[in-house]
Amino acid sequence: QVQLVESGGGLVQAGGSLRLSCAASKIIIFSISRMAWYRQAPGKQREEVAYLTDGGSTNYADSVKGRFTIAKDHAKNTVYLQMNNLKPEDTAVYVCTMAYYGSDDMGLIGDKSAWGQGTQVTVSS
Repeated sequence: QVQLVESGGGLVQAGGSLRLSCAASKIIIFSISRMAWYRQAPGKQREEVAYLTDGGSTNYADSVKGRFTIAKDHAKNTVYLQMNNLKPEDTAVYVCTMAYYGSDDMGLIGDKSAWGQGTQVTVSS
């Protein structure tokens, strides 16, 4: 069952912008310790694009630094990835993940991790 659902992907021209969203589904979150976005492109290894900790620390891959911003809405248990000045090499499936304390989709409480199924981002030149 899907635990996180991404949205906001699509086709955009180089230089354009997209904002990805990731929301919890079928899980109950009491607190989030870490949120991250990964991307996977054919023929390339999985890359962690950005992460945000509960303490507010952020980190970005060199390939996206200065162009992407990760943010959260705590009230909505949602994480966002604002992507500006998109380039063709940003084309990939973007996947969100959360490390949290709460319940999983089986109703078991503890320290958990959840993953989404991904959303496609395609940047044309």
